[in-house]
Order: sequence, then C-alpha cells, then structure tokens
Amino acid sequence: MTQSFKRVLILLGAFLITYTSHSQLGFSHEVGVIVGPVAFQSDYGVRSDFETNAGNTGIGIGIIHYINFAYRADCNCYSTDTYWNDHFKLRSEISWNKTALNHFGKWVDPSRTSEDADRLRGQFGEAQNWDIGMQVEYFPRSIRLFQAGGYSFAPFVSLGAHYVNYNPSFGTTYGDGNAENFSNYYSGWVNAANPNVISDPFLSDEGGSTWSVVGSLGVRYKLTILSDLMLDLRWQYYFNNWIDGLDHNLDSNKANDWLVWLNFGYIYYLD
Repeated sequence: MTQSFKRVLILLGAFLITYTSHSQLGFSHEVGVIVGPVAFQSDYGVRSDFETNAGNTGIGIGIIHYINFAYRADCNCYSTDTYWNDHFKLRSEISWNKTALNHFGKWVDPSRTSEDADRLRGQFGEAQNWDIGMQVEYFPRSIRLFQAGGYSFAPFVSLGAHYVNYNPSFGTTYGDGNAENFSNYYSGWVNAANPNVISDPFLSDEGGSTWSVVGSLGVRYKLTILSDLMLDLRWQYYFNNWIDGLDHNLDSNKANDWLVWLNFGYIYYLD
C-alpha cells in the first residue's frame, strides 16, 4: 500500500468520523459533490501574469457535507429561531485537485533565446493535493425562507481551514532530460561553480502535509425542495511553499503557493 493511498484512507476516515459526530447533534444534514477548474498560483510562471494564470490550470473534485442549523432531523421541525440558526451552516469537505505546471510569461517569450530561457521552457511540474477541512458559511438571507422556496437564490460567504496532503512532481525536457541533473534548470537556482551541488534546494518531489486557510464567495439556486445547485469561487492559501515542488530563494519568490477554484456543486437535503 503506497503512502499516498494510506494518507487518503486516513483523510476519508477522519471525514467519516466528522460526519458521524455531526449526526448525533439532531440538526438536519446535506450532502453534495463539487467539481470545477483550478487556477494554481505557484513559483512556475510570472506573478499576476494572465498567461500564467490561464496556463497553469487543473481540475478539482470533492464531497461535501453540511450541518443545517435551521431544521432539526429528530423532530422534522424548525429549530429555535436564532440569528445563528437562520444564517449559518457548517461545511465539512474532502476534496482532490491536480494541476499541470509550466513556465509562462516574459521569461519564456519566444524572443528570448538564452539557455536559461530554454531551461525554463523545458521545465514542468505537477501539483496534486488531498484536502479535508471545515468552513463556516454565512447566508445574509434567511435559510428558512430559502429552504421553503421563498426565493430562488441564496448568496453566501465562507471561511475555514483545511488540512492538506500534497504530492508534487517535476521534470525537464532540456539538455539530457534528466530531472536529477540540476544543470538542466535555471542557472540562478544552482551553484554556478558546480551545477551538481545545490546551493539552494529549490526542487523536491517529496510529499508532505500542511494547513491552509480557505475563503469563498458563492450562491445557491433552489432546484427542488430537497436539492440545490451551487456556484462557489474559492481562494485557498497554503502555509507551505512546497505544494508545487518548487521553492527558490530569489527575490521574486514572495509568497507561498495558493489557488483559486471555481466549483459547481449539487447538494441534496438528507432530512
């Protein structure tokens, strides 16, 4: 059994434990699936560059669970009418995303013909992550009225934290194509006197784990009494800069890796 598969099982077990513990509270529950494109912001490419943002995109999918405080499953009745119960939900999630990474922007423009430009053009990588975590979602409009069909759209904002298991990879087509030959990579990242000795350990394909902060802005559409469609734009910032497998110490490296995920979801009310 591979380490990555073991980590996935641990995350899934934690998600099921979380769901089971939530089920004992008496509040109603919702489950759903999400999927959509991911724009990964990393050390590949140029910061704030449209070509980089458009090029380093991938896909994300997930399973989500909500505690709905507005309704009680144990009596099929509304809960106490408080502001919290009518405007907040607690969201649990397990998700996966994967993005192929390349260098884009001015440093690899066809007009640049240096060896370093060719090195950057030849370098590629991949970010692959498993997430598990929670977010608190705030609905400005009444959850009760929306659930009863009083209106069709329910906007929301959310904030939370996710535990992340990351598993990056890297390679190159430059020179001899050997991913472990560091003279095949941008010369500013290696010891110029001895390219086989790394002065700045800038590449790693070792997996690991970290925490991240997650915020999103979205809207639900009431499809039926027991189901909703969801559109959710997420921003996720990692407390680690090795998510993409590349972390150099040049002045241009000013932030950890982060992503934007536009996900589309379907949500079903269990109770």
